[in-house]
Amino acid sequence: DRDTDKKRIEELLEENMVLEIAQKQSMNESAHLGWELEQLSKSTDLADTRKSFVFELNECASSRILKLEKDNQSLQNTIQELRDASLTSKESSLKFVELEKENQQLSKKIEKLQNQIEKEKQSNQDLETLSEELIKDKEQLQVVMETLKADKDRQIKDLKQENDHL
Repeated sequence: DRDTDKKRIEELLEENMVLEIAQKQSMNESAHLGWELEQLSKSTDLADTRKSFVFELNECASSRILKLEKDNQSLQNTIQELRDASLTSKESSLKFVELEKENQQLSKKIEKLQNQIEKEKQSNQDLETLSEELIKDKEQLQVVMETLKADKDRQIKDLKQENDHL
């Protein structure tokens, strides 16, 4: 888009220069025609015809100058619009770049959060495994305690019986 806009601006500038040159040539022609008319007006035979001819030439030249000025103004407006559009395009490009950077930052944050979540999942699995091992150990200790308690109760009972026999 920028390249197209630049090319279009260059084309319009060239066209503007051509129109300005044409306008200058027209003004030169008009001045030359005015000079010729002055030369013709010096001769007395064609005084009335010359005045009419000079008037027509001046009208034609003025009309052509006005047309060229109007075309020039139109081209200037088009150039300004293209410049404005080019600025808008640049602003859009800058905004896009900013949004792209923000998107990259958010992607990095998301990646960090995903890594953190993975670590927490692993930590939870480790804790779960540890918890299961602790529950098994507890159950084994309870079995051992019950066995020890049963042995102790039996020993106490045996000691009481021995004591009663004595």
